[in-house]
Amino acid sequence: MVSVPAVVIAAPASGSGKTTVATGLLGALRAAGRTPAPFKVGPDYVDPGYHALAAGRPGRNLDPVMVGEDLVGPLYAHGGAGCDVAVVEGVMGLFDGRTGTQGFGSTAHVAELLGAPVVLVVDARGQAGSLAALLHGFATYRPGTRLAGVVLNRVGSPRHEQVLRAACEEVGLAVLGVLPRHDGLAVPSRHLGLVTAVEHGAAAVDAVAAMTALVRGHVDVEAVLALAASSVTAAPWAPEVAVTPGRPVVAVAGGAAFTFGYAEHVELLAAAGADVVTVDPSRDEVLPEGTHGLVLPGGFPEEHAATLAANTRLLEQVRALALHAPVHAECGGLLYLARELEGHRLAGVLDATATFGPRLALGYRDAVALGDSVLHPAGARVTGHEFHRTVLTPGAGATPAWAWTGTTEGFVQDQVHASYLHTHPAAAPGSVARFVAACAA
Repeated sequence: MVSVPAVVIAAPASGSGKTTVATGLLGALRAAGRTPAPFKVGPDYVDPGYHALAAGRPGRNLDPVMVGEDLVGPLYAHGGAGCDVAVVEGVMGLFDGRTGTQGFGSTAHVAELLGAPVVLVVDARGQAGSLAALLHGFATYRPGTRLAGVVLNRVGSPRHEQVLRAACEEVGLAVLGVLPRHDGLAVPSRHLGLVTAVEHGAAAVDAVAAMTALVRGHVDVEAVLALAASSVTAAPWAPEVAVTPGRPVVAVAGGAAFTFGYAEHVELLAAAGADVVTVDPSRDEVLPEGTHGLVLPGGFPEEHAATLAANTRLLEQVRALALHAPVHAECGGLLYLARELEGHRLAGVLDATATFGPRLALGYRDAVALGDSVLHPAGARVTGHEFHRTVLTPGAGATPAWAWTGTTEGFVQDQVHASYLHTHPAAAPGSVARFVAACAA
């Protein structure tokens, strides 16, 4: 059994500074000789990259919508193994969960599953005495959520701080930190949110160092640490699946264009018997020697389309591989397999073209597999997450992978399974075993 105390970093709304505080806290704890475990609530792939830089270990996700409530504790224990404290960054506002579910999958929900206290990061711009009413509402709205303290962010002056502290004292909440305005810390953003840490490169390291310095200078880290607690006593999740003999080589795309993946996916591939090797389609001109299968996770290939298109040698190898070997592609990986993306010719494994659409497709989907594939038998059900702003136009006769309310989506073609839908492999480890077995065959 693993029991690691945790603190959950939440906010009244997106954009309040959760990532700055959580990342800086991880860096400050590490600098103090602690071994912090980083987590993110929900299906976000960007923040865990910054968490990983700060903590020196993989950032992991806790998402009861994707994996179910029962797996949250074991996944937390797995990610916290060998650590003495965990920092869990929330998603959106504290009580924002899956639409229509009264907060299922919200930060508050995950905090309750972990038995961990919540530190609320409040954007103090424009706030004064009325902050007391806001904090009173958040502290009392959901009795099972324990609001333990506040970090005031973007405070304008000593007088402003004095007024805000009085408001916090009025409702009995400790002020754990006061951050001055710090516009220079903004992380670059674009159509799908922040720029990933891998793409941000050396600047990401500098950004994490700046967040760490900010938190060390303006947050009582020891007071936050003293609050940390968790009631999780579950046995750690273990990447145990049916093992395929022969250790087939499975290439997993990485690099700047393919950063949207779960750490548990690679762990499950290896546990199933695969020899996992990373390939960077932006730089590597050949697939790893003896590749038996390919995983193309999500990311931002649209931001790197010209570079990916110029690597014609690797595109030819991927096109040839897909004729006889399993390929699993999600979202960005789906775009890479298309014939064309915004005028750039890519792998052409799928008879489809991709362009930017007028709006963002975002949300959880309850999907059913429409036919047998290298991942799922027909009729298999998963809950996944859709997050893209491109639109794919398929050619005639394409066989979709999934159906959900009002739509069909994705492709099943020979041994290729490609879809916009992001899934968490820990929720369906059998799909990973099925894929590795197909690679060995």
